[in-house]
Amino acid sequence: MLELFPSAEAGPFGRRLKRARGARFPVTVLTGFLGAGKTTLLKRFLETPEGSGTAVIINEFGAVGIDDQLVRAASEETVLLGNGCVCCTTRTDLQVALRRLLIERERSLVPDFRRVVIETSGLADPGPLLATFATDRALGGEFSVEVVMTVVDAVTGLATLDWSAEARKQVILADRLVVTKTDLVPSGSIDELTARLSLLNPRAPRDVGIAGALDPLQMVEAAEHPHGGQRSGFIAEAEHSDRVRSFVVTDRAPIDWPLFTQAMETLVALRGADLLRAKGLLNVAGCRGPVVVQFVQHLAHPPVELAAWPDADRTSRLVFITRDLSEAAVKDLFAAIRALVPRNS
Repeated sequence: MLELFPSAEAGPFGRRLKRARGARFPVTVLTGFLGAGKTTLLKRFLETPEGSGTAVIINEFGAVGIDDQLVRAASEETVLLGNGCVCCTTRTDLQVALRRLLIERERSLVPDFRRVVIETSGLADPGPLLATFATDRALGGEFSVEVVMTVVDAVTGLATLDWSAEARKQVILADRLVVTKTDLVPSGSIDELTARLSLLNPRAPRDVGIAGALDPLQMVEAAEHPHGGQRSGFIAEAEHSDRVRSFVVTDRAPIDWPLFTQAMETLVALRGADLLRAKGLLNVAGCRGPVVVQFVQHLAHPPVELAAWPDADRTSRLVFITRDLSEAAVKDLFAAIRALVPRNS
């Protein structure tokens, strides 16, 4: 098995320090499978005093970024890494983004920041990302990974851990685990999930975060490890199954809400297990601002209307991440529902 940090000169998060830890920018890596609630936790954190002075890098799997639009209102230093994952196709972009933040900070092109949060794609294996800080001496001299926080969804997390290697890696490499949506499942299900998490990572403390409510210090303070502070050496190639795909459904015309909900209810009923995530901003007829919608397998989050659009583009855009479910099939379903649902004159 490959060791994550094989060098004798390397500490858990890069080469050993020659100067005080405080001389480097602390980094929090926020990971967790699709729809677990990472962005909600991040938004709540940025609204707290502890979250001030935070630069945010968001990586999304999909051609259109949604999470960065939701976070941007709280942090002006958001960098969207575009299509792909930090763990495999955009590691170079991550390094460029971090260096650019430093340069722009020195030139006063971005507000002064004191820490960095990297929200990874839900499909990302955080191992190669951590290895980047260990092997890139320039980055290791400027940034220090303080916390790897993995968010686990109580509704779908147990099933996801069964089939997704990426989800298991996220849990194994975590310093802290946050279980979300516990208010939506019976206590027995939570106990079963907790037992599974303990098997995968017995040393990481677990917290509960409902609707993003979490002690903000958990995002910035490293947990004490009972076994000498060593992170698991587990690392593997980050490969996304060809069964997982991402696509975007857009519509320039205002969305008829009953028609949309009928189409999504049908999709969830027929293929909910394969609807890993659908998230987007909709231009709903009768609404002034965009409506944020999110679906994770069989679970539909309550829609939220924002006060204003993030830009002049009012196009509805809904990002799908699916397993064995094609873009054509989803668009055909929407077209069929549109043809069948009576429209009020």
